[in-house]
Amino acid sequence: MAKAKLKKHLKLTLVRSANGSKPDIKATVVALGLRKLRQTVLKPNTPAMRGMVKKTIHLLEVEEVDG
Repeated sequence: MAKAKLKKHLKLTLVRSANGSKPDIKATVVALGLRKLRQTVLKPNTPAMRGMVKKTIHLLEVEEVDG
């Protein structure tokens, strides 16, 4: 059975503020490179990055992109 090919990058946009969140959630958002609302970054699609996204998914909009 063939594995599904993952896209190479994740496009992350901060859509909700991390204010009022636990300190570890705030630190994860900053580690993702997001500092302002509606800011967008491209990050590699790795297991570590996926874990960070999973922890902060309620604050982010995530899209898989090539490139």
